[in-house]
Amino acid sequence: MGVPEFITWAYVRWFHKHSGKVLTTTETMVNELRDQGFDGTVISWTRGVDREVFRPDWRDLKENDGPVLVCVSRVSKEKNLDDFCAMKYPGARKIMVGDGPYRKELQQKYPDVEFVGFKTGRALAEYYAQADVFVFPSKWETFGLVMIEAMACGTPVAAYPAPGPLDVIDPGVTGIMDQNLATATYKCMGLDRETVWQGSQRWSWQLAWEIFRDNLV
Repeated sequence: MGVPEFITWAYVRWFHKHSGKVLTTTETMVNELRDQGFDGTVISWTRGVDREVFRPDWRDLKENDGPVLVCVSRVSKEKNLDDFCAMKYPGARKIMVGDGPYRKELQQKYPDVEFVGFKTGRALAEYYAQADVFVFPSKWETFGLVMIEAMACGTPVAAYPAPGPLDVIDPGVTGIMDQNLATATYKCMGLDRETVWQGSQRWSWQLAWEIFRDNLV
């Protein structure tokens, strides 16, 4: 809207100046707020997933003709989904889960990509679990809950080294980050799904609750 950032940052600092503590999504966001002059206590407050829903045993062990690559997102331009849809990965089956204003245009541009629409609950979890790699093309996330949902299903995450992935992915354990998304995807194929699942255990609602509780008391 053309409002200079120094004005909006000043407003946000004023809004929070009487907060005892500020809880935000990741260490990257903590550092950004501190760099912008937040002089109070700023805490990284993690996220979690429902492990009764997102779990590795939904995976169907039948053989696929090639690797299955899945992306889950609101289908809008700012999610950088063209990078997933246009990615060259020979023999791969690419599945886009989600809906939004950019879906029709993407479907016309990339007829080789399967668009399955918006999914929730077990139906969504099964797409995560069936994927060999979860591809996360966004470069502008503050967190990216879909990444930890994929990890909870044992599926490694391929992403750019950008905010969101940098805070969520344990490189070589739960996923790979690379400036070339196809390279990251290829390297993810070599990761052990059990190790990915074990690495995802730190993303739980129990831990999220404990951080919230401990910063209230």
